[in-house]
Amino acid sequence: MADRLIYLPLGGAGEIGMNAYVYGYGAPGKERLILVDLGVTFGDMDASPGIDLIMPDLTWLEQNRDRLEAIFVTHGHEDHIGAIGHLWGRLDVPIYARRFTGTLVRLKMEEMGLPVEAVNIADARPAVTQVGPFSVQFLPISHSIPESSALLIDTPAGRIVHTGDFKTDVTPVVGDAFDPVGLAEVAAEGEGVKVLACDSTNIFSTHPGRSEALLATPILEWVMAQPNLVVATTFASNIARLKTLADAAKASGRRICLLGRAMRRMVSVGLESGVLREFPDTIGPDEAAKLPRSEVLLLVTGSQGERRAASAQLSRGRYLGLSLKEGDSFLFSSKTIPGNERSVGRIMNALSEIGVEVYDADDGLFHVSGHANRPDIEAMHDILKPRIVVPMHGEHLHLREHVMLARAKGMAAEIAVNGAVLDLTGTTPKVVDHVETGRLYLDGNVLIGSMDGVVRDRIRMALNGHATVSVIVDEDDNALPDAWVELMGLAERGRSGADLVRQIESELSDFLERADARTVRDDGKLDEAIRKIARQVAMEEIGKKPEVTVIISRLMAD
Repeated sequence: MADRLIYLPLGGAGEIGMNAYVYGYGAPGKERLILVDLGVTFGDMDASPGIDLIMPDLTWLEQNRDRLEAIFVTHGHEDHIGAIGHLWGRLDVPIYARRFTGTLVRLKMEEMGLPVEAVNIADARPAVTQVGPFSVQFLPISHSIPESSALLIDTPAGRIVHTGDFKTDVTPVVGDAFDPVGLAEVAAEGEGVKVLACDSTNIFSTHPGRSEALLATPILEWVMAQPNLVVATTFASNIARLKTLADAAKASGRRICLLGRAMRRMVSVGLESGVLREFPDTIGPDEAAKLPRSEVLLLVTGSQGERRAASAQLSRGRYLGLSLKEGDSFLFSSKTIPGNERSVGRIMNALSEIGVEVYDADDGLFHVSGHANRPDIEAMHDILKPRIVVPMHGEHLHLREHVMLARAKGMAAEIAVNGAVLDLTGTTPKVVDHVETGRLYLDGNVLIGSMDGVVRDRIRMALNGHATVSVIVDEDDNALPDAWVELMGLAERGRSGADLVRQIESELSDFLERADARTVRDDGKLDEAIRKIARQVAMEEIGKKPEVTVIISRLMAD
């Protein structure tokens, strides 16, 4: 059979975050493969209680690891690199990234005890990395983290441009500027661009994107107008924003204190890699606590409401000897990611209760998006003139809207959600197969499958509570007349007003006294009957059917 070019998203297509995209070229079923990015998304208490990180299930890729050439990383955001330390060992292939991103990836590898030598630092275009049938160039692009890159992937079937996350910012403060001339050169070479795999996040935002440089004046004016302690939070990876805030602090006569490991790490890596050429001197929390409040600006982690981050801890009282007081000012210089509104709102309300003045980014004065809006996406289409558009990095609504936009401009386009194998060989993209995809949960320090039942049981217990029933059966297989019940997460008394534990124990004692010998001898039947009775009593009294654990102890004859 003829060789083909395929695209297979394992994460990031039909959702925001957890990016992982496979490209393949070769005979069907034997294609040589590369993986672009390997990121995470974050758990929430509604759908995945107790889960810190969620990452793509790489079962299909593990089964085909002998065909995998390498991993290429577009930039250093967690939704693009966060799973590498946890999952690289299952793939064991070289990783390629630019210097700043590669430094972040090496830190993740080091933390997990993995070989940092696996991470290869690549130069930007025109440098070429050749792996199997793929010639890959890192194409500098503007985004909200330094050294973001689109990937220029040349294959025997044609040229692919994988944008990664991007915006059309020609004055980004830190990092590479959007370069329409360089992109036009990419489009003009050879037979041009066959496939554009393109960021779809802001496809519904109809106004052109704004530059990071536009924030300098309003942020400076805001900092200078605040009478007391100033606190600002944003994404730790947005080094340009950190620099803008720090420069405003310095210009207004304030000292800067970085709070949060991620914040300190990003500034350190930025300086080490050279993408951040200068940053105002910072002080530690001990020194900050001794200075007049009007002379300090705290740059803190936790813009998305993370429970253990500095923002949340300050809102609850003290953090590293620092506390907030009435009249202080707190700026959220970031957009709240959908799903995090409740967590962010809790922190804002807690700050308000202290008397802190809270400012957010809703009016556009203190934040610009790192993703291309609809006119910017159209500009990318117009510059690169791809024959095929594959929307990525977006929920299904975003992908669908992007497809309609591309088709309206005369380009072939198709939706490929996670698990869809898209054949890009001809003039029209076609979904030709599906592979099983799923999610892995980081539960504490253990990876579990989303279908393992752990989170499902946790949700059931959260919704319905839990009852433990202990029963003792003597050596003659006669159940003693008493059962012992312990409840967790359930009301003590029901609508009858009686003690719920006593009611369940009473019903179980009645059952055990009249149970026939066959039931008493069969642990399975006994377990089922006890479980049913406990749930029925709870349902009648409090309207809940708890999860029930039955412990049957048998006393053997001497």
